[in-house]
Amino acid sequence: MNGTDAGQPGRPLPPGCGDQPPERRLFGIAACAGVAIGPVFRTTESPPQVTRHKIHAADIQAEGARLDAAVLQSRKQLMKLRGRLVVLPEESQGEIAPLLDAYIQMLGPSRLLRGARKRIEDRLVSAETAVMEEANAISATLTAASDDGTAARQADEVREIGRRLVRNLTRAPFRSFAGAVQGAVLIAEGLRPSDAALIDPARIAGVATEEGGTDGHTAILLRALGIPAVLGVPGLLADLRAGTTAVVDGVVGTVILNPSGTSLSGARRAVASFARDRQRLGRLRRLACVTLDGEAVSLQANLELPVELPMIAQSGANGIGLLRSEFLFMNRDTVPTEDEQARTYRNVIETMAGDTVTIRVLDWGGEKEIEALVNAGLVPELVDSNPALGLRGIRLLLRQPELFETQLAAILRAGQAGPVRVLLPMVTNVAEVRTAKAIYHRVADRLRERGVTLPAPLPPLGIMVETPGAALCADMLAAEAEFFAIGTNDLCMYALAVDRGEMEVAELYDSLHPGVLRLIQMTISGAASHRIPVSVCGEMAANPDMTPLLLGLGLRSFSTNASAVPRVKQAVRGTTIDDCQRLTARILKQSDAEQIRESLATFGHSSAH
Repeated sequence: MNGTDAGQPGRPLPPGCGDQPPERRLFGIAACAGVAIGPVFRTTESPPQVTRHKIHAADIQAEGARLDAAVLQSRKQLMKLRGRLVVLPEESQGEIAPLLDAYIQMLGPSRLLRGARKRIEDRLVSAETAVMEEANAISATLTAASDDGTAARQADEVREIGRRLVRNLTRAPFRSFAGAVQGAVLIAEGLRPSDAALIDPARIAGVATEEGGTDGHTAILLRALGIPAVLGVPGLLADLRAGTTAVVDGVVGTVILNPSGTSLSGARRAVASFARDRQRLGRLRRLACVTLDGEAVSLQANLELPVELPMIAQSGANGIGLLRSEFLFMNRDTVPTEDEQARTYRNVIETMAGDTVTIRVLDWGGEKEIEALVNAGLVPELVDSNPALGLRGIRLLLRQPELFETQLAAILRAGQAGPVRVLLPMVTNVAEVRTAKAIYHRVADRLRERGVTLPAPLPPLGIMVETPGAALCADMLAAEAEFFAIGTNDLCMYALAVDRGEMEVAELYDSLHPGVLRLIQMTISGAASHRIPVSVCGEMAANPDMTPLLLGLGLRSFSTNASAVPRVKQAVRGTTIDDCQRLTARILKQSDAEQIRESLATFGHSSAH
């Protein structure tokens, strides 16, 4: 029994024949690159029937028992799902298993379950009502506090566990893909991560949904499975007929239903072209990242969640340029201990097998919801009115030295497993670096007193340059720091006073603004004055169109999301430093971001030929 409404796929009629409907071309968000052609397999999931009603005080214990039973059933389901992963490629297993483990852990003591039980007791509501209301309240708090990918993923996790519990409480059937034929295109209103984990890439050729985006766990899992996907397609399910042929283009973000003969021929050529392109990019993994005139460039990957480690290994990156450590503090009641942190860092370092791992210490800001820090009294329960300008990053860590020292000790201990660097977030002045250095060396001394063997010298201690103040005094900061990492996302936001989450001003957020480029130039110059390394780890680093500009500015180290590594490497290998420097010299004289964009486009076109 399931909630699937699967039409029987049939052979599409020739264009213009019979009652063949006209072609429909829809646009969404490209979530996983590739092109797929196949018959539609439509799957829906009937919503659970939740009747909101009051219970009697005498029923509180019974409702609590119902909730306990649903928790146990949900845990068994996830364990069974985890066991099914053995049929998937090893790298896909490596992506999906840690996520399912995180869900299973969330079915233990958690804010969601505590809140649901409290609602049952205080508001006298049924277990399903309590779970649904608490999950909605938590996810709303997360998404309202921040528009970043981490907050969205946290909200997804809470909703995922809430939905599973409610379905089990109401005995509502789950989605099933059992009826999909070989080569089908899966179309749905939306897919949860646990749905995506059930997809067999040998059977499902492509995926398209009305809901979703590139930042959620579902998109990460689809990329791990290598299934072409377009998410967030408005009107996708409207008038969708059984037997419809669909083309999913996960490169440009389009879905074509009932493709014409011309569109179908073009899609088939795109399938062949993408296969050749993927093969060519795959070969790049084994090739050196050097320019045509022999200049070596370090190309590393960003890591936000451990589930991304297999993707990094496949990408050809030569290390982790930015490990965001916030995931260790999320979705838990207590702050992780030194031992817990050390084990996690060591696992990442060992997985990278000798490649350097740069760990950014906790970058909590008022916009991030980390319950463990609130419970420990380390941060205020209410966010700042303007969190981007409030207590965040190094400012918090210096106010809470025990929190800072615990993390530093864990990193230093894990550093015995391989090369590691320590990165300080949100630095704005020299005093912060000096204070952090003193704490760092004090922690190292304590570890040595405990008999821990540490490398000499200690792992490098560097800083994020992500504010105009830091960029403007980069030469002074370089006298204290051992390396720089330029965070172009925040640097652009602070320089232009624009929150790209605010729709009314989002178009003003432009990393090619001349002011932003000059701040990057000043940072690179400041690092050069003291001969310390400098890398770039924001979205600019992941855009191959901007690679020549960044090379021309003097950058020789990039850290990007894993999926961008091959294309950035291709851009590096297709140009010379001399050409990049001439391009950059022209661009720095231009006063308009659109002119700069045109210069980059012209350069890219000429390089391709």
